[in-house]
Amino acid sequence: MSRSVTYSVVPRLNPRDKDASPKYYAQAQARGDMNLRDMADRIQASCTVHKSDVYAVLVALEDVVAESIQNGEIVRLGDLCTLQVSLLGKGAISEEDYNTALIKRAKINFRPGKVLANALTSLNYSKVEIKYPKETEEDSGEDEGV
Repeated sequence: MSRSVTYSVVPRLNPRDKDASPKYYAQAQARGDMNLRDMADRIQASCTVHKSDVYAVLVALEDVVAESIQNGEIVRLGDLCTLQVSLLGKGAISEEDYNTALIKRAKINFRPGKVLANALTSLNYSKVEIKYPKETEEDSGEDEGV
């Protein structure tokens, strides 16, 4: 199978101009998903380590990354990516008035490293049909006013 990102062309309205005709844009369409077992299969095929050992390391990696994030550490996965916690919340008038109740949620900032950034520079694209087209009222089979 050749490597390419699949996409479909979808209409999008301009939120600033509700009366404008839609414009058409590319929307990435996933070919599937990859889980830890799939990764272990692929990694095993490219080295001498057994699948069970690779899988064990990947599961341990999940645990270590989650623990590190909870510790407030920056997680650097080599040239793959960097993960770091950031906080979203409300401000206080002064530093003394600030308390943790003003923190609404935490999120993880993902920054691609060299490997992922380079992977994006040489993408090929293949057009496919829309996987999940939006239903219109006419297509849904529902009658209005019933």
